[in-house]
Amino acid sequence: METIGLGFYFEEMPVGRTFRTLGRSITEPDIANFLGATGITEVLFTNLDYLHNHTDFPGRLVPGALVLSVAEGLVMTASIQTTGVAFLDMEMTIKGPVFAGDTIHVDCEVIESRRTSKRPDRALVRTRNTVVNQDGKTVMIYTPLRMMKCKTEG
Repeated sequence: METIGLGFYFEEMPVGRTFRTLGRSITEPDIANFLGATGITEVLFTNLDYLHNHTDFPGRLVPGALVLSVAEGLVMTASIQTTGVAFLDMEMTIKGPVFAGDTIHVDCEVIESRRTSKRPDRALVRTRNTVVNQDGKTVMIYTPLRMMKCKTEG
């Protein structure tokens, strides 16, 4: 019997493969909990009076690190549950703001996929992850390199 919810193995992640995650809304409690857990005290995120009276932002900002964290949760659920071994590296660019109440999803494309030289049961997979809000605007792009399990040895 096939188990639902298992992630993709290396062999299922060829260069060019694309997939989209489900969406998730980021809420005020998400922001408050994230700030408390991380100790972030930047006034853009902690002082609503400052945000409303001293910036041009139309709403409660979501820290980029929280956007990345939510995006990673979506990607893990969609593609690497039980098959991802390690997050090794990434580059990231923030393209636009995310506000409380926004819903994001991640469009993923495999841009690198190769077996490791040391372990025949492991491979390296890099994706280009484009985080998109409910209006279709790209808010972040990041390119994680992950170690993945293989179905077969090299």
